[in-house]
Amino acid sequence: MPNLLSRLIDPWYPATAIGLEKGVASVVQLERVRGSVCKLRRAATFNIDESLVRPSFDEPNIENKAQLAAVLNDLAASAGLLKQKRWSLSLPEASARTLVLTIESQLQSASELQDVLRWKIERGFGAPMEELSISRDRLEKDAQGRDRFLVIAVRKPILAEYEAVLDALSWRAGLILPRHLGEAQWLTRNGAAGDSLLLSGSNHGFTGVIFRDRHPLFVRTVECAEDEIEDEFYRLLLFYRDRSTPETGESPGLRRLMVIGEGITKQRAGEIVNETTGGDLRPLQAEDLGLQLPSREFSFDSIAAPAGLATLSW
Repeated sequence: MPNLLSRLIDPWYPATAIGLEKGVASVVQLERVRGSVCKLRRAATFNIDESLVRPSFDEPNIENKAQLAAVLNDLAASAGLLKQKRWSLSLPEASARTLVLTIESQLQSASELQDVLRWKIERGFGAPMEELSISRDRLEKDAQGRDRFLVIAVRKPILAEYEAVLDALSWRAGLILPRHLGEAQWLTRNGAAGDSLLLSGSNHGFTGVIFRDRHPLFVRTVECAEDEIEDEFYRLLLFYRDRSTPETGESPGLRRLMVIGEGITKQRAGEIVNETTGGDLRPLQAEDLGLQLPSREFSFDSIAAPAGLATLSW
């Protein structure tokens, strides 16, 4: 299976994707309507036993691989996608981690850069490089001209668990990303300009990602009690407000806001954003992002991550 975020090894992705999270599994197939607008061609979501997938960066995620494979087989059958063999996969939020790493000093050689990146990666993820499956993409330099990298990591044994489930079904995943980067595809499509904020929440915290002109500015994953989420989100916004202004002294400000998941309502998240930044944003809905849902039967929150990955097929 290709490394995470690998576009050089396998540059073509299917319009079908799987989403896994604790207590829920989804499959989707998208169809392009016109321009950047797409619709669900087929989809299904199952509430599954929470013991089937126990998302964790450090501990095993899947105790009974055969049982999870059977659930995914039934899910694909219910969506009419049983013959589909090529998929993208959205990993549970807690199973993978994402960092934006900045190289503060000018380095003299490629080997020196590799040494610094290795040190930052092992320190940031709390694990030796040898234990991790890592994807690394170079980002645009920051306002000070410093090199930046988007780094995604999952422990090799944990990735192997998900691979084993897919292999049992004779399925192939050409792209595997953590949930928040699947969801983020809706904000970064079609050359979106300015700053965009994704808040991907759960009852155990959230991941906040801010993009500037489609490029990640910073990523923060916060683990906290549900009653602490608002305060932690406020701190994230203060960090953004205080540190995101370019050298020109003019901040582009937030132009788009996407709120997915549990832990905080879309309305309350929008209120906190506007109170903190002085803006007038409302959280974007599926139709704002170019996705036509067939009915209220499908919750955008439950399929946003796999559907976001499916948009990479065109």
